Amino acid sequence: MSDSLVVITGPTAVGKTKLAALFASRNNGEIISADSRQVYKDMDIGTGKDLEDYVVEGKQVPYHLIDILEAGDKYFINQYYKDYVSALEDIRSRGKLPVLCGGSGLYIETALSGNPWSAIPVNETLREELEQLSERDLLRRVEQIPQNLLKQIDISTTKRMKRGIEIAEYLKTNPEPQRELPKVSATIFALHLDRELVKKRIYERLIVRLEEGMIEEVERLMQKGISTEDLKWYGLEYRWITSYLLGEVNKEEMIDRLNIGIRQFAKRQMTWFRRMEKQGYVLNWLDASKSSKELVMEIEKEFDF
Repeated sequence: MSDSLVVITGPTAVGKTKLAALFASRNNGEIISADSRQVYKDMDIGTGKDLEDYVVEGKQVPYHLIDILEAGDKYFINQYYKDYVSALEDIRSRGKLPVLCGGSGLYIETALSGNPWSAIPVNETLREELEQLSERDLLRRVEQIPQNLLKQIDISTTKRMKRGIEIAEYLKTNPEPQRELPKVSATIFALHLDRELVKKRIYERLIVRLEEGMIEEVERLMQKGISTEDLKWYGLEYRWITSYLLGEVNKEEMIDRLNIGIRQFAKRQMTWFRRMEKQGYVLNWLDASKSSKELVMEIEKEFDF
């Protein structure tokens, strides 16, 4: 069991964090986040940290790669892989079970297989050029990427489209980098839920987060001096709330765009997980309509954790 890794993933709004925390609390585990935005401090509601879920029966479940950078910094997949390996080794050194939890298929896959593309350096000149392009122009650039390469690139957001273009440009003139992987025996559990239920949960959660102060969170980040361009870079919630605060859309439009955008994102997440299965990853699907306690018992019974 010394090389064991439990992975809990699935689309947004299906209860991954709660399940992972409960499982970790019962199995001497610690959680490694597989999320590109939860690394930032002061970005709690918009990134869906749900830190209260890490407290189980009054006890704090240890977690890693959350709140490790200041808001306003930039975090890329190459640094994530290094941080993941460091966290993995730290958890193992103390005889604990690492539990990788998150909804980013790209981050999960990078953790499991190294993703040599994550070692491709940032091309600042190309980035500046791509920053000037509209989403439609970015799509045109993406369509020029060879199909065999495009099938392996995550283009679920404009940020990842830019990274995909950067990878394709690098590989035109450079060999693919190599990575040395830590020894890992991973068991992947993926939560699934009826599509209509996912849509319902997404909308309900969005309204709750707005009521909890997601707009005020973005206002505070602005007051700290984080540029509106950087805020929009951080993804859907920050992009549309920033647009609302700038007067570019009204509140109703903001909520509608966010609701649609998050639903589309959940659909792309499922597409990525299906792609992983086609590549040979074994995903053990769990019914997210069941309680976390039921699901933990299923995991423990079937896989003898």
